[in-house]
Amino acid sequence: MGQVSEATITVSGLRKRFGATVALNGMTFTVHPGEVTGFVGPNGAGKSTTMRVILGLDAPDEGSALIGGQRYQSLSHPLHHVGALLDAGALEPGRSGRNHLLWLAHSQGMNVRRVDAVIEQVGLQSAARRRARGYSLGMRQRLGIAAALLGDPPVLIMDEPFNGMDPDGIIWMRRLLGSLAAEGRAVLVSSHLMSELEDVADHVVVVGRGKVLADASVDDLIAGASDNRITLRTTAPSEATSILDAAGAEVIVVDHERLSVSGLEAVRIVALLGQHAVPFSEVSAHRATLEDVYLQLTAGAVEYRASNEEIKSR
Repeated sequence: MGQVSEATITVSGLRKRFGATVALNGMTFTVHPGEVTGFVGPNGAGKSTTMRVILGLDAPDEGSALIGGQRYQSLSHPLHHVGALLDAGALEPGRSGRNHLLWLAHSQGMNVRRVDAVIEQVGLQSAARRRARGYSLGMRQRLGIAAALLGDPPVLIMDEPFNGMDPDGIIWMRRLLGSLAAEGRAVLVSSHLMSELEDVADHVVVVGRGKVLADASVDDLIAGASDNRITLRTTAPSEATSILDAAGAEVIVVDHERLSVSGLEAVRIVALLGQHAVPFSEVSAHRATLEDVYLQLTAGAVEYRASNEEIKSR
């Protein structure tokens, strides 16, 4: 792998129009070495365009996207600097997976041993000599990841890497992303699967309508959305509400046995309920999910949204 100083993606003030459509509107963020950075947002938010600009596939109208301080176009043997998985389907169907990797390796001055090493790393040994037309989506994803890893690059960019993966594949992918970051690489992952990102990402950049809506650690985003609320489960919600109201708490009824309480610590809630012999089965700190955070942040940036009535009628 290259030096840690090379393992940084710096996106600064990117602006890009396609005709009348504003794809990027001042996109700015940094992907640091040693972290998995989730890159999330609704369809049309500018994720794909940003990744294409980073990889030199689109030119910005304004701003810059640098890998280790350099534009992609200026990199010599770019696969040694950055590996990317953007489209797992971009394969010659008549070529075997191994031959696909050999062709890439030859273009970058790499040897056969490196090809066989990445095939083993992604678990494709048994399918490597089969034609790509017979690959499942999950196998194509693994082959795309092998291609991204060929040059042992300090920077990795992956678009929807969990796509087509079975449960075992998803677990493998989580471990792989974590291990790559632990080696000091900068890993940028775009995904719609918030639950998977929550388990693996250290940092998240949330985007909407071509600009950054949030740029923070996963822990900080979730803590901010959790709002210090306590979940209380009780078979006597009315009595519990009256007691906690009198003690200065704010109580919201979630359902017939569940209350959301703020303004009192869990220890105080337990003591009050005990004093008044109010039964309860749970008192726990509410923890938001990354999906909760995402939905709050992008509520005004979704391009297409069905109404509740439309959803219920289906």
